[in-house]
Amino acid sequence: MAQDAAQGVTSRGFGRPGEVPGWVGYALLPLLNLLAALVLSGLVILVIGENPLDVLALLVTEAVGYPEAIGYTLYYTTSYIFTGLAVAIAFHCGLFNIGGEGQAYLGGLGAGLVGLAMTGWPWPVAALGAVALSALFGAAWAAIPGWLQAKRGSHIVITTIMFNFIAAAIMTYLLVDVLIRPGSQSPETREFGPGVWLPTMDRALGWIGVAIPASPLNLSFLWALACCALFYLFVWRTRWGYEIRTVGRNERAAVYAGISPARNIILAMAISGALAGFVGVNEIMGVQHRILLNFTGGVGFVGIAVALMGRNHPVGIILAALLFGVLAQGGGQVSFEYPTVNRELVMVIQGLVILFAGALENLFKPRVEALFRRGGGGAAHG
Repeated sequence: MAQDAAQGVTSRGFGRPGEVPGWVGYALLPLLNLLAALVLSGLVILVIGENPLDVLALLVTEAVGYPEAIGYTLYYTTSYIFTGLAVAIAFHCGLFNIGGEGQAYLGGLGAGLVGLAMTGWPWPVAALGAVALSALFGAAWAAIPGWLQAKRGSHIVITTIMFNFIAAAIMTYLLVDVLIRPGSQSPETREFGPGVWLPTMDRALGWIGVAIPASPLNLSFLWALACCALFYLFVWRTRWGYEIRTVGRNERAAVYAGISPARNIILAMAISGALAGFVGVNEIMGVQHRILLNFTGGVGFVGIAVALMGRNHPVGIILAALLFGVLAQGGGQVSFEYPTVNRELVMVIQGLVILFAGALENLFKPRVEALFRRGGGGAAHG
């Protein structure tokens, strides 16, 4: 077992001196994949008659070139961090959770019910309630496919896809027939009382005398960063995290070591759903201030690319989420300056990044590792 584990570690780029350093898999390969996606995106932009360098420069400027843009970029980044972490914890257990969209949807329902029920309460109490109930709703929604996989042998990909559609149907029913604001034709609830809104970052920083432009960025961004730290401690510094990683690496070895794969599959999926559910805190309590349809906007699916590009590590996930935040904010603004670079083309660019980060993530791996083995191996054994 120890020999197998050592071989597995080596194959992932954490091998013995003289082989492939760990930073190659965590940093260099994702960077090469990103550059390849940007080059191909540049060719697409060139084909439609625009200058790729000008478009890219404008995209970056509109995403991080001034304080208000940075606020919007970090607002998008917040949701991507939550869904990236959600996908990553499932990956560590050998599971491919593509149900983050539905889990975020149900998490938003939980957060929204707190907002509706706690109108008149202080916002810190409402925020804690929203965090707790969004995590509970998301965890419960993800634990069901986890249980089906662990106990009934159902494939997690199929069940999580189905649960995305079921979540959408449940939300449509609730917002059309149950929770809809009286007298309204729009499928959404009434607005929460302003006292329970999660403070925006410009308001929070104003309390300590720091003035920044208004934007949707709110305190859930700090919670997302805290979740990254907690994720690291849980996965790599606790017994539960060790068991989850062991099941993900080798389920038969886990059984031999007395670790229950079924229990850890359900646990990993519950944690995954809870993390995805926090999207509701950002969107519902921090920005929309009411429950409405389709507030997730595909963040659950982007989280898959964020986890892949971030190599399932919280630091990498933050950087990958920031990249997709830049694309979401900057891409939306570019379409105003360049009508030919419409929203659909920005989605193509995002798709290319996802393609190279996901399906083609090992495109450059053999050649890069061969270069390091030739260079480092000779030095190590010389």
